[in-house]
Amino acid sequence: QVQLVESGGGLVQPGGSLRLSCAASGFTFSRYVMRWYRQAPGAERELVADITTASSTYYTGPVKGRFTISRDNAKNTVYLQMNSLKPEDTAVYYCNARKSTDDYWGQGTQVTVSS
Repeated sequence: QVQLVESGGGLVQPGGSLRLSCAASGFTFSRYVMRWYRQAPGAERELVADITTASSTYYTGPVKGRFTISRDNAKNTVYLQMNSLKPEDTAVYYCNARKSTDDYWGQGTQVTVSS
């Protein structure tokens, strides 16, 4: 059974940091591109960052230089380190695993940036 379980979300003040984790099971994690998406209230889900099987990374413009995606294939886990958080980063953050026609999603974790 495929599972992606996100954790690490919460309430943080502007300028603060959070580290999201996504623990994967039920598939060969190392063979999948892993992505973090987010969806703010009233907005469409958007890609935040991804990391390939060779650990090449991509970041969407608004998070470049502030967020870092990484993966630990031994632990079947992908991380998103978020620094210098802004109120506009407030959203539900989702983990995604993709390979060919396989497309798996987690349940999401809420991140709220507010003073």
